Amino acid sequence: MKRLIALITFSCFVLNLAAQQTQKPVLHGSNWMAITGKPLAATAGAMIFQQGGNAVDAACAMLAATCTMWDTLSWGGETQVLIYNPKTKKVIAINALGFAPTGATAEFFKSKGYNFPPEYGPLAATTPGTPGGLIYMLSNYGTMSLQQVLAPSIQLAAGYAIEAQAANTMERYKTQIGEWPYSKKVFLTHNGEKREAPEAGEIFVQKDLLATLTKMVSAEQDALKKGKSRKNALMAAYDRFYKGDIAEEFVRGSREQGGLITMEDLAKWKPIEEEPLQINYKGIDVYKLQQWTQGPAMLQALNILENFDLKSMGYNSTKYIHTIYQAMNLAFADRDFYYGDPYVSPNGPIKGLLSKDYAKQRASLIQYEKNDAGIGPGDPYPFEGKRNPYLGLLKKRGYEMDTTKRNFAPKHDMGNNTSPELYHDRMWRGTTSVEAADKEGWVVSVTPSGGWLPACIAGHTGVGMSQRMQSFVLDSALNPFNVVAPGKRPRVTLSPSLALKDGKPYLSSAVQGGDTQDQNLLQFFLNVYEFGMDVQQASEAANINSNQLWLSLGGTKTSDREPKPGQILLNDSTPEPVRSDLKKMGYTLSFDDRTSGPVNAIYFDWKHGSLWGGSSNHGEDYGIGW
Repeated sequence: MKRLIALITFSCFVLNLAAQQTQKPVLHGSNWMAITGKPLAATAGAMIFQQGGNAVDAACAMLAATCTMWDTLSWGGETQVLIYNPKTKKVIAINALGFAPTGATAEFFKSKGYNFPPEYGPLAATTPGTPGGLIYMLSNYGTMSLQQVLAPSIQLAAGYAIEAQAANTMERYKTQIGEWPYSKKVFLTHNGEKREAPEAGEIFVQKDLLATLTKMVSAEQDALKKGKSRKNALMAAYDRFYKGDIAEEFVRGSREQGGLITMEDLAKWKPIEEEPLQINYKGIDVYKLQQWTQGPAMLQALNILENFDLKSMGYNSTKYIHTIYQAMNLAFADRDFYYGDPYVSPNGPIKGLLSKDYAKQRASLIQYEKNDAGIGPGDPYPFEGKRNPYLGLLKKRGYEMDTTKRNFAPKHDMGNNTSPELYHDRMWRGTTSVEAADKEGWVVSVTPSGGWLPACIAGHTGVGMSQRMQSFVLDSALNPFNVVAPGKRPRVTLSPSLALKDGKPYLSSAVQGGDTQDQNLLQFFLNVYEFGMDVQQASEAANINSNQLWLSLGGTKTSDREPKPGQILLNDSTPEPVRSDLKKMGYTLSFDDRTSGPVNAIYFDWKHGSLWGGSSNHGEDYGIGW
């Protein structure tokens, strides 16, 4: 009887979650939708739409504004983009991730006593990618000038009323910021006082960044006055940042503080337009960036989960949570070993990793009675007709092939003694996301990042340098595809999503949060597709997070990054019967009141010809539709 009552209680819980009112309303629009991490930045997108720009123009304006507002990123960071082009009816991807500079070798970092590159400071910096990525997007798919799309960010750099979140982050990190002279000048506006950072509502002025953005626009406008084409004028702005006086000051300021980036590094780096990766999940085509991101892990997880009837399990039932957790662990174990920059040898076995037959093999390893703490990388090579050349490395890493039970059984216990608070801070480390769509059919999904607070600013540019080098490894036994080397891009967590149904846009989504991004985006997608939630319900719904993976961000010691097998984050609302069942299955439980993202997304309602926007309830994420 008690068990029956518990089951009835849980069923009511599931029904209530699916039908519950959200903390923020779903957005509706028939002409355009603009969503990002800050209200002022979403307003910048709306301004561009109102001036006649398309979704790419608006996305560029929002990206520029969020960088200027230090929304857990800066102009020196990296930009990852998926775009649906209604003219070609195809999804294209833009890789604007910086690469490792001259001298950035595994031997260099090991000589300093590191097991991973540092998480902060000049030695954490890849080359800047965001300025080049923005200009590439605007040049090839936008309609406006750089002057138009940077106008809101130039106004912000000239001075805006800073919000509490950014101001308090500056204050919290003031000791570290004080170690870098150019950061200290910008962020500690009350140097020597009890509170050294700006106060909430204070007009925050960034003179150096204002000068940098103005120089880029001047280069464009001077070129136009000389009769250059729109594209060539935009390239003049690009060249001023990467080859001209801005580049010279960036390099000088970086190297003065111990950085490695050279003028040649900046001149050699280029954004790349590439084919996205794609799988079909029950009739929906889901697109992610290539394996220089963790995005394919979501595609792998969907392939695995396609072998189960998730809807019949019930939303966030014990069986559903367990199945999702195990599928994510299988996908992330492969991510941790096989993903890396596909433009630098060796190349990972992505065809095998995304094979439906490989997914069936991985799905067969799921144990239904308990958490499998021994899940390791699989062997996708046979699924693309090859022999795995890295079995020796997997053995060195602690795994032995055992095809009768699982792909790899660990020889050792990967115990991580990092405190849960510090571990989750590194796992969830945020950025922002940008979502834009218009009635012409353009759709843009962006997860930019890098140069977050406490940022090291490069000289008098006002530009915070990236910290993405920390996502490289120094030991090929951890991942032979992601060992740091000059000119190579690290495997990053940043991972926008696009999905098409019947060849038309269905769902566009992105989320901040480090290693949890594709965990949250996976569950968000399933919330919409399997459980019929609207985009706002799905963005606020209770998710789970698995800690059974290697951290992509964090300290320089191996113990800072190791997996925590069986650790799971659940929502505070999880019913007691589910908690009890999961404990019996070997899980270690932790709880939070918000476990959903934050996700920002757009759903395309073709029945009514409208756009539905969902904007996270986690913080300052904000959307505007018209």
